[in-house]
Amino acid sequence: MSFLPEPDPVVLAFLFYKKFVYLEVLAVLALIRVIVGRGIARWPALVTALMAGGAVLTTFAPAAGLNQGPVYVSAAQMMAEGGGMAALLVPSAVFLICSITPRARWRSIDALHALMLAVLLGLWWWTS
Repeated sequence: MSFLPEPDPVVLAFLFYKKFVYLEVLAVLALIRVIVGRGIARWPALVTALMAGGAVLTTFAPAAGLNQGPVYVSAAQMMAEGGGMAALLVPSAVFLICSITPRARWRSIDALHALMLAVLLGLWWWTS
């Protein structure tokens, strides 16, 4: 018999997805697009990979004991903007540019990114 309220599983799924899944997978997709892409589609993917990689490093910096200094503090403040959604949606918006560029290879990357974004926005809508 517990007197504490049980957390909603959708809220837990949203928090786990946005903290430990979304940016990591987005960074991998962006790196794949940089490696196998052609032409102008590589540049937005490179910017996305750098942004998502920096956000992932900021997320896991406290676990490595690297949470001191002005760089970490500034990055953590940027990650907290808008309830943490700005740090997810800005790299995602940059990566969406790849989907409209001509001659981009492996369009399945764009489909997977669209599915990931739909899941993120759906969970965000459900929990708010």
